[in-house]
Amino acid sequence: MQIGWAAADVTPDRPVLLQGQFYARVSESVNDPLTATALALEGVDGEGAAHQAILISCDLVGIEKVHHDALRERVRPRLSGFDVERLIVNCTHTHTAPTLSENWYPEQGPGVTAPAESAEFLLGRLADLAAEAWQSRRPGGLSWAFGQAVVGHNRRAVYADGSAKMYGQTDAPGFECLEGYEDHSLNVLFTWDEDENLTGMVVNLACPSQVTENACYVSADYWHEARAELRKDHGRGIFILPQCSPAGDQSPHFLIYKKEEAYMRERLGLTEREVIGKKIATAVAELVPSAHAAIETDAVFHHAVRTVDLPRRMVTDAELEAARAECARLEAQTPRNERDASFRHSHLRRNRDVMARCERQKSEPSYPMELHVLRIGDVAVATNPFELFLDFGLRIKARSKALQTFLVQLAGDYAGYLPTARAIAGRSYGAEVASNLIGPEGGRVLVDTTVAEIERLWGAV
Repeated sequence: MQIGWAAADVTPDRPVLLQGQFYARVSESVNDPLTATALALEGVDGEGAAHQAILISCDLVGIEKVHHDALRERVRPRLSGFDVERLIVNCTHTHTAPTLSENWYPEQGPGVTAPAESAEFLLGRLADLAAEAWQSRRPGGLSWAFGQAVVGHNRRAVYADGSAKMYGQTDAPGFECLEGYEDHSLNVLFTWDEDENLTGMVVNLACPSQVTENACYVSADYWHEARAELRKDHGRGIFILPQCSPAGDQSPHFLIYKKEEAYMRERLGLTEREVIGKKIATAVAELVPSAHAAIETDAVFHHAVRTVDLPRRMVTDAELEAARAECARLEAQTPRNERDASFRHSHLRRNRDVMARCERQKSEPSYPMELHVLRIGDVAVATNPFELFLDFGLRIKARSKALQTFLVQLAGDYAGYLPTARAIAGRSYGAEVASNLIGPEGGRVLVDTTVAEIERLWGAV
């Protein structure tokens, strides 16, 4: 195995529009740095064929296809011999990082960095990062380990009338249950140099990075505290590459036990983010000794890339009429302030998108999803571009032939939520048509195709 690492500070130096809410927020300060981390891998499969990959993780809500494609084109002339289709960016889903696309919020004043400028700055840093990681490849070893860390929680409350609500009240008389499961698994891929010194780790868990999701400052959210704790334990020079496993219906916030958790944090003198950082670091520390004893320098490495046509969630006549009515209602409004104006802008955009989709769906009934599946020894890594509801991820993990399965959402394109049939029946944010290019039928195709591709890689050696 040839392994290369690189990391870069991608913190903006001017006020930026922050992405992640329906109203515009302009950063007033930097709470902690945004980071991008790249891992370059090169090796051979069981038949001796060479394979390669550059995995990049970035503190962003998501990266759209136009920017992902632009990054590959920037990297192409700089890395001869590297297939840029083997470069994939995933995002941690912090809600306190720059907006990269112009259409999300109303245009801001001259003192605020335009989204296009934010995108230009980021793409330049990521291109440098990819080149540095690839050019720093050296012989090394890998090991993998599995643990548990309680970080993500289901965020959809279900009520007696069958409805569901994101962040719904659980102390209300009609509350019945949380809609779905939680996944506290922690998958870690460790890298080592030739002297068996730890050089870096990929840390994969099912929770977006959005504790302080409404803040008006730049921040990596809980991954900042997690990185600090991990480097305190394992050295300041350790590279840390976060991956968010399918978690479209998860968040780091408790819907039940909120007061108990707040009381204990106060007693301990810790913030919610600090508690999460310590949980991740404690779980990783428990895995390091056994991982050090299981280093492999000649692990089978295989990287498959394919396009999967997922059936779109079709806009119904009723949903089209509802979108038209909502647009008419919003267009008739006179916003009271800038926040109201940006909220109106966001919801007009969402409903107009639904109307445009209805026109387009006859000629474009499917969505071409780029799927990456890697085999790294006993580990499978598989990507998707969605905020994928947890159940789909669990189906893949349960059926996977790999010893450990690292699933990575928000990779390569930001394609919205992909909800379960149960969530659509309950309605609420994340499960309505405006949030979903793809519905449960497409989710089943995604699961089956990913499982089949893993089986192919395991059957090929």
